[in-house]
Amino acid sequence: MKRIGIIGVGEIGRAIVEGLRHGDGHGDGGSPEVFLSPRGARTAAELSERYEGVRVCADNQEVVDRSELVIIAVRRQDRHEALAGLKVDHDRIVVNVMAGVGNDELRRILATDATDATDATDATDATDATDAPLVRAIPLPAIRERRSVTVTYPSHPEVNSLFGQLGGALPVPDEDAFNVLSALTGTLTAHYTYLATLTSWAAGHGIAPDEADRYVRGLFQGIGRSLSDETRSLHQFAADHETPGGNNERIRTTWFDAANSEALRMALDGLLADLT
Repeated sequence: MKRIGIIGVGEIGRAIVEGLRHGDGHGDGGSPEVFLSPRGARTAAELSERYEGVRVCADNQEVVDRSELVIIAVRRQDRHEALAGLKVDHDRIVVNVMAGVGNDELRRILATDATDATDATDATDATDATDAPLVRAIPLPAIRERRSVTVTYPSHPEVNSLFGQLGGALPVPDEDAFNVLSALTGTLTAHYTYLATLTSWAAGHGIAPDEADRYVRGLFQGIGRSLSDETRSLHQFAADHETPGGNNERIRTTWFDAANSEALRMALDGLLADLT
């Protein structure tokens, strides 16, 4: 894939560009050309100045026209304004990374004239719908370091190859599976808040905040690295870090108990219901 377009240059759009150029800050002729939409103008301009072969287009249609593969990364609430009226030829590949927006809806939006954008979700019989392949994907910020396993649906060889180069692709068989894994991404900030709470607790007991922060980061960076060992299950990792009656077992059984686990399951079930 020699020409990649990105419509919506927010956090994920930036991370994808950085991943494409990871270890290749000046361009080596082997990296694809990248065409950015003017949405997120400041970020787009910064990326085009930093990397050779990254260009900002005049509008979203130019992004589509110049690209072989187009990544749509606008915010869900902006989808009609940003996308209605776009013409996408059948020889393009469209990657949909918008959370909560299925490919059927996206296909209808792309087929709707801008003057009718507010009715896009009801346009079920549009005759000018693009017949370009549409693939949903869930890239995460770690894609900038080529460490994000990206879920895709439906499986597409070019899309899987792209994300395979950026940390790995995980094609799933149906949209139900895609939505389950999408719900898991909603737990990321809870994890960061958990770490921040540990730091605050230590600071509340007299540890300097910067020292508490450094120590907590060190604890969990080590755990993160150990996850690369896929020969052990996550349950085995937990067991390997516990001794009967020890500190880890005590916190797990007194805080992360059955009620806590069930509350997490219910929160995930609620999120999944909203995604489907």
